[in-house]
This record gives sequence, structure tokens and C-alpha cells, in this order.
Amino acid sequence: MTNEELKESLLMAPKNGYTRISAEQRAEMESYCKGYTAFIDACKTEREATAWAVAEAEKQGFKPLVDGMDIKPGDRIYMNNRGKSIILAVVGAESLAKGANICAAHVDSPRMDLKPNPLYEDSEIAYFKTHYYGGIKKYQWPTVALALHGVVCKKDGTTVTITIGEEENDPILVVSDLLIHLSADQMQKTAAQVIAGEQLNVILGTEPLEGEGSDLVKLHIMKLLNEKYGIIESDFLSAELTIVPAGRCREVGLDRSLLGAYGHDDRVCSYAELAALFSLTVPNKTAVCILADKEEIGSVGISGMQSDAFEYFMDILCCAQNVKLRECFANSFCLSADVSNAFDPNFAETCDRRNNSMLNYGVAICKYTGSRGKGGASDASAEAMSHIRTTFDNAGVIWQIATLGKVDQGGGGTVAAYMANRNIVTVDAGVPVLCMHAPMELVSKLDCYETMLACKAIYLA
Repeated sequence: MTNEELKESLLMAPKNGYTRISAEQRAEMESYCKGYTAFIDACKTEREATAWAVAEAEKQGFKPLVDGMDIKPGDRIYMNNRGKSIILAVVGAESLAKGANICAAHVDSPRMDLKPNPLYEDSEIAYFKTHYYGGIKKYQWPTVALALHGVVCKKDGTTVTITIGEEENDPILVVSDLLIHLSADQMQKTAAQVIAGEQLNVILGTEPLEGEGSDLVKLHIMKLLNEKYGIIESDFLSAELTIVPAGRCREVGLDRSLLGAYGHDDRVCSYAELAALFSLTVPNKTAVCILADKEEIGSVGISGMQSDAFEYFMDILCCAQNVKLRECFANSFCLSADVSNAFDPNFAETCDRRNNSMLNYGVAICKYTGSRGKGGASDASAEAMSHIRTTFDNAGVIWQIATLGKVDQGGGGTVAAYMANRNIVTVDAGVPVLCMHAPMELVSKLDCYETMLACKAIYLA
């Protein structure tokens, strides 16, 4: 056997995905990415993503979960968890005693949330005060076109939905930055200190109401909000309002091979899970799709992956088949569908190139996340890794291996640890992302499409 033959039989030789897909698959990829683009344009918060998923699921024949309901193979069921997360299932031909095939992603993204008392005036400029949510580089957010999204729950029990900054004729919002001419001291600061959290104040307006009095710009802004939405200042106390980048997803590059948008992490995997689930008829094992909230701040709270909502959903399904929940979990498999960092040659020193995901090489399987000594990682077993690579290969999915940067460089986490804590075999895999957690993130169309195929392969395994 020649050396070349030995190389082919013994060594790995990863190839760019565009050398491996057919013209028909390219067309399918473009069609899929058009659907994803519409989704991410419509869903910039977890509430919007959940509402979109509910509406689309009902079009696809899914029915709300009801305690005590009968279930049969092929049934389509969902649970809307307080408008902020959602769990869906297509009931399989086999008993839940043999486990379920689960894909879990999250629909929250880093952003700036309004404080409970956000509205104020200083030097005749009206502002919203914010508290950033999740891991961001604060210096990236000033001078970016921003939009206001969220809900206000008024004392009379009504809820008002607010979206400002997305339509062509809407005004946008902005956080100011210091002009270069006066920034001698600022430029000496570290990147973490260039913009402080308390400086992320959003400009709302500068025109005062006519007449005498104080805070006339603030009063003008409140008057405008009252006229359009019927709210008063105290209603901010019972609101969830968030500041996100304005604008739509755009194709990036002269070849249009990338998609640029806010919130690919992790709605790119959420959409992949949904699209794959909607394509199923009657899988062998029950297929479960989780779109969770609060991952960016530790998966905590009633809508996060650490809550009991998942157990509640699965227990109702198991009881309908007279199956113990723990037995189901012990025999289940979960794909924690979350993004990885794509290798960026501009910052090559941060990554182990031999173990980093690359654009256009397919869905990225990540054995462990965490930081430093794998802190916070679930660290998938050899058996779990064998299962996922075999499943992907059998389904013709293009995949690669990923780690989150060099050892001691940093790190991050996903919902994988919380699924594994439930005695569910779990492996991370998702779309590689450039500029993760920035106001605009970049993903490859090919990787998006292959991640959807990967979710489908897991559901059907």
C-alpha cells in the first residue's frame, strides 16, 4: 500500500463543505436559509421567538399539552412556557421507556435590558438607563442603530407589545460615544473599561414640550409613549423592554455565502431544531425540541433550562404511556444545539487551529465547553461521541470537531450540563459563528443547513 493510500485509509482529511454538496443540495440550502432569514428578522427576543414557534407549530398541526391527555404515535404536542420558552414533541412509534431523542437550544441573546426606572433627563437629553444582559463587549454597542422590543404589563391587566426601530419609517435609538478629539484619557483604558455599564444609556430625544417646568424633554418622550401605547411612567415597573440592534439579516460577502444578523447565537440552532421537527411524520423514538430562555445568564429562572418545566412536559407524556420519567431520561439522548466559535485568522492566536471549527465545514460537534480546566462542562463520553458521529455519517451530514479556543484563553457554556444532570446522554453541536455576541454575528449558509440536517438525524436515530 502506498503512502497516499495509507493516508486515505488512516488519516482524517477534512474538506470544505462546498466540495461535498450537489447542485440540488445547494438549492435546498438557499431555500432553507431564506426561511431562517425570515425567522431571525421576526424574532429578536425570546418572547418573539416563542410566539413565532407557537404560531408555526399550530399551522403544522401541533396541539397544546394537556395533563391527562391520550397520546399516540405521530401526535404533535407543544407547551408554551409563559411566553418565553417552548417545548415541542412528535410522539414516536416506540414507548418512551426506550427514551426520547431531544434537541435543546436557546432563544435568548445578549442585549441591553431597561432598568425598572429607566426614563430620565440630563442636560435636556432624554435617556433610557439599561443593564446589559449576557456577555457583551460594551464598547461595541455605542453608535449602533438600536431598536426597542418588549412588553408592558399594565395595572389593569392588559399587556402592550412595543417595537420601535425596525420599520423603514421608525426612528432608531443610539448610545453615544466620545469623540476622538477628546478621548485622550479614554483611549488609555482597557477595552473592558472604555465604555462602562452605566454609560450604556440610550438616547430618546432632545425636544422639550412647550411651557415652563423641569424635565420637559423627558415629559415629551413620556407623552409620545402614552399617546401611542397608553402607558405611564410607573408601567415601566412591570415591563420587559429590551434594546437590540435594529435592522434585518443580510447576505454577507460578494459570493453571498454568509448571513449577518443579531442573535444567531442561538436562534440559528433553534430554527434548525424547529425545521427538522416539522419535517417528521412518525419517528421511531419520540422527538423533543426545546427552545429555552436565560442561557446567556446561566439557564436560571422559570423559563431557563434548569427549571422544572422540562420535567413537567415529559412527565405528562410519560404518564400517558405508563412510563417512569427517570426510565425515559436514562434511555434518552440530547443534542445540545448551540453555536461554536468559527476560526478567525484575524485572531488566530486565541484558538487551537487543529481543534477549532471552521466556516463551511458543517455542523460543529463540541465534546466539552467550559473554561480553564473544563470548568462547567458536561464533557461527553467516548460512547456519546461515537453515537453522534455515526448518526451523522449514516445520514450524510457534513460535520466537524470544535473546541472553544485555546486552553486558558477563556471559555463558555451551553445547556448541555443541565441536560446531563438529568441523566440524559448529551453532546453539544451547532453552527460555527464569527463575531459571537457582537451586535452583528456571521454564520455560513452551508453550516446552517447542515445543522438542520444534523437535528433531523438525531430525531430519527
